[in-house]
Amino acid sequence: MPRVSAKRQITLPIDQCRQAGIEPGDEYESLVFDGHITIIKKTPGAAKGILKHVEGDASWCVAHQVAMPLQLTRCRSAGW
Repeated sequence: MPRVSAKRQITLPIDQCRQAGIEPGDEYESLVFDGHITIIKKTPGAAKGILKHVEGDASWCVAHQVAMPLQLTRCRSAGW
């Protein structure tokens, strides 16, 4: 049975990794709910296009240009 190391690391059983398609170097998300840890493999491009129907509001950044210059910088760096 796998154990948690002193550094809080775990080793996933190879049969479970095969079933989940997890390979060395893969990225993952982990969530805790009701005392259980769930590991979810990240899939590159899985969310591609999910927000394509959402329209941005560039006026928000312009309207706050004087009052919130730091926020404007954040908007620009985010591509708004």
